[in-house]
Amino acid sequence: MWLFSRKGPSGFSASSTAEEVTQGIDGTGLTAIVTGASSGIGTETARVLALRGVHVIMAVRNMAAGKDVREAIVKEIPSAKVDAMELDVSSLASVRKFASEYNSQGRPLNILINNAGIMASPFMLSKDNIELQFATNHLGHFLLTHLLLDTMKKTAQKSSREGRIVNVSSEAHRFAYSEGIRFDKINDESAYNSFGAYGQSKLANILHAKELAKHLKEDGVNITANSLHPGSIVTNLFRYNGILRGDFFSISCCD
Repeated sequence: MWLFSRKGPSGFSASSTAEEVTQGIDGTGLTAIVTGASSGIGTETARVLALRGVHVIMAVRNMAAGKDVREAIVKEIPSAKVDAMELDVSSLASVRKFASEYNSQGRPLNILINNAGIMASPFMLSKDNIELQFATNHLGHFLLTHLLLDTMKKTAQKSSREGRIVNVSSEAHRFAYSEGIRFDKINDESAYNSFGAYGQSKLANILHAKELAKHLKEDGVNITANSLHPGSIVTNLFRYNGILRGDFFSISCCD
């Protein structure tokens, strides 16, 4: 369709693949964490980063699925450096455990891609008694970023290479509640709307990236923070919605 093939100023279109966009980029020596890398956009992100020479840490909730994806990537790209580590971003304890283990290993970290998520789920609470979409899509990644930031700062300073933090948000942030983020009603089941709750979590991703970028710049830190809408991509994100499941479009991805 012309809408998806029309190229913008960058020379790419909505139909451009990750391989096309990264053609000619050498990621050798870089290390990246990709959350939700066992399916959807996360898997493709991990694969293409590995293809470009980046050492990829797949942060996944389902280790069996993560290992399968890792094996598939290494089979396709024998030189790939890919590891899988367990992370459930809906659990603050899991986030703290992951970050502690990663930081204790003394590994560098150049790139953090906060990608894992769920969409339009029925009302549920996380292990920390927080509405599940907000806990998974925003709070877990907010904490993860905070806990890994010192490692990223040290890496950027030592390597003299710009670090990058990416929050995978969505155009669906426009579907947030009319008030924006309902901080006083996050756990209010009676006021819950699955798409409104998803929208507010994606809005939080954007606000987090904008504020973080501001602070990093003010502090003179060589790290950028951005949020993005990945486009209309067929993934399993609609697993909680029987009407939309299997449709042509999904707006982000999940682990």
